[in-house]
Amino acid sequence: MNFKPEIEYQPRDIIKKFQENELQKMLAYVNEKSTFYKQMFMSEKIDPLKIKTLEDLSYIPVTLKEDLQLHNEDFFCVEKSKIVDYITTSGTLSDPTTFAMTDKDLDRLAYNEAISFTCAGGYQGEIYQLMTTIDKRFMAGLAYFLGIRMMGGSVIRVGNGIPELQWDTIKRIQPQAIICVPSFILRIIKYAEEHGIDYKNSSIKKAVCIGENLREDDFSLNLLGKKIKEKWNIDLYSTYASTEMSTTFCECEAGHGGHHHPELIICELLDDDNNPVPEGEAGELTVTTLGVEGMPLLRFKTGDIARFHYEPCSCGRTTMRISPIIGRKNQMIKFKGTTLYPASIFDVLDNVDYVENYIVEVSSNDIGTDEVTVIVGSVANEKEELIKDLKDRFRARLRVAPDIVFDDIDKIRKIQYPESKRKPVKFIDKR
Repeated sequence: MNFKPEIEYQPRDIIKKFQENELQKMLAYVNEKSTFYKQMFMSEKIDPLKIKTLEDLSYIPVTLKEDLQLHNEDFFCVEKSKIVDYITTSGTLSDPTTFAMTDKDLDRLAYNEAISFTCAGGYQGEIYQLMTTIDKRFMAGLAYFLGIRMMGGSVIRVGNGIPELQWDTIKRIQPQAIICVPSFILRIIKYAEEHGIDYKNSSIKKAVCIGENLREDDFSLNLLGKKIKEKWNIDLYSTYASTEMSTTFCECEAGHGGHHHPELIICELLDDDNNPVPEGEAGELTVTTLGVEGMPLLRFKTGDIARFHYEPCSCGRTTMRISPIIGRKNQMIKFKGTTLYPASIFDVLDNVDYVENYIVEVSSNDIGTDEVTVIVGSVANEKEELIKDLKDRFRARLRVAPDIVFDDIDKIRKIQYPESKRKPVKFIDKR
């Protein structure tokens, strides 16, 4: 099987025509199989057979997370006897939604990850240590396993946490790559330093990173990425995905954005009025899945703010590339007249040596404006001096400084890594 699809090297007009053909197939499918979309087409007096171009998508209303929550099973396009795997979203901002996966969907998921890992320099025989869960109804861990298997690589399913077990596994099996949340790399580096492990001369050559940004908007490494590289000079590949998309945007060796796979998904960037933003501007990523059998989605608004880049990549692919996620629309903070996203606050904290861990809390005050409190864990003394230093760093980077309080490191860690969550909790929205 070719894991460098020819369509990803074609001119933009060829890619567009290809997607429009796939779109018409998907519209015919959901019009026949999806209770939700059949009802929507009827109520909005839309003839899906007249939707011929990507521009025509604007005639179809967007699908929101609330629609998935309120009408979950109305999105199912197959009988339950054809569902082989049930998955739920991580519920970052809301209640989780159930997704139904058929055999065909799992094959598509494997293909998606096989071409993504290949994009990130993956090859047959490469050994990956999976530092994410493969259970708890989590799509990503299963997708990585299936994709590496299809690519012809090997997987060590260690799961998340437990630095001691991670290093024991690396020593025993000698994998070349790890798959993990990038902030966890700093945890295993710290463990290695404290226990005399020569991690710089280990078998690990690269990390495929999930869940957190590694780069600034100009594709340079952000503070978290720089901190990892300063400690451990391995190749870092950033990825972006979500359960609803069943698709991954993965960097190539150029590190200039996650590559779009046009055979799997149609992407738009929309403003608050659901109109396309001008090319080069940021907007809310809105997706239409292609080739999904169990639960396809039309114009689903992900809540993630990003930019698209269309100039050809040095790797030879001509597909659109997505920028690092600027933030989640529902997590936008208006603080002292400045618009912030949690990621920008994380970037400051991740570059401070005396910050062991942290939680960012946002709440509303008596007059309805946002208040930001950063709860920091640190073994350092002279907390008053550290508060002043942190506030100076925030003002230099963001122009504003949140309230800062110190708390017990273990207490913060328990909040960050609750058993019920599959991703680290760094941001708590109390508004």
